[in-house]
Amino acid sequence: QVQLVESGGGLVQAGGSLRLSCVASGRTFGLYDMGWFRQAPGKEREFVAAISRSAENTYYSDSVKGRFTISRDATKNSVHLQMNSLNPEDTAVYYCVAGLLSRSSPNPAQYNYWGQGTQVTVSS
Repeated sequence: QVQLVESGGGLVQAGGSLRLSCVASGRTFGLYDMGWFRQAPGKEREFVAAISRSAENTYYSDSVKGRFTISRDATKNSVHLQMNSLNPEDTAVYYCVAGLLSRSSPNPAQYNYWGQGTQVTVSS
């Protein structure tokens, strides 16, 4: 069992930055691919970014590529999402996810564990 706790959400003006963090419980953090999804009001859950268990490979949705950076720290069982050049379309609840995958995936069904989510609001 893995528990994920997100932090770092908040209100920011367009063009600003936020850094989301997710701490995972348990001693098997290194076995899991990690990622972030988001869900805006009235919209389906959307893939944002993923990072392989070794941290060698990262993946991004086209909507955030070049603006967001995902990273992980094995010593702290944590994964981070640095979000720059935020715009109002980035407003959503952001979820940290963990999955036992052969390779990172944008498919939410392949992730076994989800955090409670953290709200990100970008004002224009």
